[in-house]
Amino acid sequence: MKHYDNVIIFDHPLIRHKIAILRDEKTSMKEFRELIEEITTLMTYESLHDGVPTVKKIVKTPLEECEQTVVADNAIAIVPILRAGLGMVNGIHVLFPGARVGHIGMYRDEETLEPKEYYCKLPDGIEDKLVLVVDPMLATGGSACDAIALLKKRGCKNIKFMAIIGAPEGVSKVAEAHPDVNVYVSTLDRQLNEHGYILPGLGDAGDRLFGTK
Repeated sequence: MKHYDNVIIFDHPLIRHKIAILRDEKTSMKEFRELIEEITTLMTYESLHDGVPTVKKIVKTPLEECEQTVVADNAIAIVPILRAGLGMVNGIHVLFPGARVGHIGMYRDEETLEPKEYYCKLPDGIEDKLVLVVDPMLATGGSACDAIALLKKRGCKNIKFMAIIGAPEGVSKVAEAHPDVNVYVSTLDRQLNEHGYILPGLGDAGDRLFGTK
């Protein structure tokens, strides 16, 4: 895959360790869900070190007052792509419990592999927030591209996309379609198969999260 300035592939030993367990077909639904959340928390920490809206605040310690930097109120919105993206929301809420959550529903046409939108509900004022679009799997890239385009139509200007596992085809598609959006991926897998699933991947993330296999 060619290099893109807006694509960041993490190379963190703790994330690699958790992804190895995540891939294992023997990993239980409970552990799978917990791992998705833990990896998302690590990704959020890494991806927002230089991009969180902050303000100055006076804090009174037991000894004196001092000026501190804090995250601005209502500065962040989380937008999972339904349904698997729901599994990543709590991982971000660990760090930003006050973040508002919107939802974009997409399903993939099994014949064309193209995404179809069926639901969209976004927080008021989302156009002024840092928007974190999340989906565990970045496969063909169609759903991610369409979700980002929808948010841009709603006026969003500060968008980041996070996926736990990406295929080169999907990463390239999003990077080229939205060069102004940083794409964060924990690991880049080999390729897609003829059905649009990532190889080696981990199967269907939604089924493994919610027990609907």
